Amino acid sequence: MIDKLAKKIVDVSMGRSQADLCFKNANVVDVYNKTTFLSDVYVVDGYFAAFNGEIKAKETIDLNGKFLVPGFIDAHCHIESSHLSPSAFSDAVVPCGTTSVIADPHEICNVAGLDALAYMLKASERIPLSVFYMIPSCVPATPFENAGANLKAEDIEKVIDTPRILGLGEMMNYPGIVYGDDEVFKKLEVAYSRGKNIDGHSPAIKDNILDAYTSCRITTDHECDTAEELVQRVKRGMYVMLRQGTACKNVKNLVKGVTEQNSSRILFCTDDRQPQTIKEDGHINHGVNIAIEEGLAPLTAISMATLNASVCYGLKDRGAIAPGLRADCFITSSIDHIKAEDVFILGQKVASNGVIKEKAFHTIPEKVSGMMNVKDFSKDKLKLKLEKDEVNIIDIIPGGVVTGRSVEKVNRDSDGCFIHDSSKDILKLAVVERHHGTGNVGLALIRGYGMKDGAVATSIAHDSHNIIVIGSNDEDMVVAVNELIRLGGGITMVKDKKVLMSHRLEIAGLMTDDSQDEVCKTLDEMHAICDRELHVNKDIDPFMTLCFMALPVIPELKLTDTGLFDVTAFKHIPLEA
Repeated sequence: MIDKLAKKIVDVSMGRSQADLCFKNANVVDVYNKTTFLSDVYVVDGYFAAFNGEIKAKETIDLNGKFLVPGFIDAHCHIESSHLSPSAFSDAVVPCGTTSVIADPHEICNVAGLDALAYMLKASERIPLSVFYMIPSCVPATPFENAGANLKAEDIEKVIDTPRILGLGEMMNYPGIVYGDDEVFKKLEVAYSRGKNIDGHSPAIKDNILDAYTSCRITTDHECDTAEELVQRVKRGMYVMLRQGTACKNVKNLVKGVTEQNSSRILFCTDDRQPQTIKEDGHINHGVNIAIEEGLAPLTAISMATLNASVCYGLKDRGAIAPGLRADCFITSSIDHIKAEDVFILGQKVASNGVIKEKAFHTIPEKVSGMMNVKDFSKDKLKLKLEKDEVNIIDIIPGGVVTGRSVEKVNRDSDGCFIHDSSKDILKLAVVERHHGTGNVGLALIRGYGMKDGAVATSIAHDSHNIIVIGSNDEDMVVAVNELIRLGGGITMVKDKKVLMSHRLEIAGLMTDDSQDEVCKTLDEMHAICDRELHVNKDIDPFMTLCFMALPVIPELKLTDTGLFDVTAFKHIPLEA
């Protein structure tokens, strides 16, 4: 804090100067003592200055006993998963009471590397939401696919001292730690040398492997699924995040492991949250309310969503309502079920009753638009020639991103190529490389999508974000891929060689500058078409499910641009069983 501001705050707190704002008769949530107290709260130059006192204020807001709560902090999110640019994302989440986020631009950096990080930093400069970043540690996620970039330790070192970069993003490559990969340890050393956090990603690992992983000072984990996993990670000094995303929802399971003794090591995060979910259910407030419904004390839950995140990431200027801290807060009538009525950032009202007061400033997406370098794509690239009838099948499991595997007998034509059988729920899946013009097209067969006729394609395909397309016939699949190339990225649906509808994502093929309302309207219409025209399985999200079928770090079978991948064995396998 600069001297001029500090002196101004002192003058207000001593009654020598006038405050800008007074929250009168506020039931203040004290996250330090986990209690509430009735008080007036004074603000000057965007910072809390004092509680009660003989202080005049230019503006007074009488809360009449309503609660004043510190702004919520999302401890780990991928803004790209909202389909929204940072400015549109700010407009969407700030009315929910979220005033700060720690974002990992892993998705867009897999497309455009440091250019993507530069865009995300610039695009989040002049917006109400405070956006901090972790530098992605795993670009690409694995060496078994082609991503748009390869961030090495020397690349990370170039930018880690940038303001608003808090450390190293989720270390998904736990085998790299366990088996002593030199490049992984170089990346860790960059963070160690600056005293910065390292986020974790350690699904289902335990015992000596977890010991080895946490020994490298991994600060956090958001991949716990059980209360026991939470306890084991806290025991090893980690902060554990209760995640409430769109596909992955862990709050109900994990809150059972939260106690008064360990609650200071627990945070809230959203990870991947779609725009419709934000619009319908909210943001961090949704996870907090679920935890309260499951029996967690409201003041403990609020502390986990505010103070704990600020302590974990060293954000010393926020996370509580106290003199000298940023006046990021919101008003709610109840803390048993939290709903932000008015939201304030730096003492300015920015949202009221779920509506942003003024749209955030939008940044032109330089160097991250039109990211489509597809070479020599044609219908011939989709021919799936098989040596025998029995093949390995990717089985979709509704409700998550994990897949199963099975062996099935399929039909082949006289050339040995796969023929779709409408009586069987087996479709062709293709991943088309879009970053380096390699011409790669990986092919596989998948069950559980339900579509009888047509094709769906998207340039959102975790984590390398090549084009992924599913279809009953090659003609529709070709039209879908070419439509995405024309758009510069997005989501599209095709039937009878005609595009039914598309959603353009002009920023790296992942995001758009359109508003949340516009994006939700488009996606709602597309979901209806998927149901009405393509008859996709109603138990799955047709787009989110598809985008995770290329993620070779989540079991069991996935597809990359280089072929069918067995995640358990961590190697490519043939299509034939």
